[in-house]
Amino acid sequence: MADVYFHFSNTRGVLIDRSGTAVDDLDDAREHAVCAVRSLIMTASAEDWRGWILHVTDDDGDEIFDMPFATLLGKPH
Repeated sequence: MADVYFHFSNTRGVLIDRSGTAVDDLDDAREHAVCAVRSLIMTASAEDWRGWILHVTDDDGDEIFDMPFATLLGKPH
């Protein structure tokens, strides 16, 4: 088990995850990332989520992968 951190960014700034989340492996980290992004985009809000990116990092601050919200949103109509 390892701790990973889920940081959110857009052109206006970065929201830093200081507590981290314990995951079993890379697949678990990706599943958690998808759930985190989906929970935000499903929340009633005027926010345009297409410019947001979720950055997943390890204990050393090295990026493991990123997940642009647009990959889960699709193209605007």
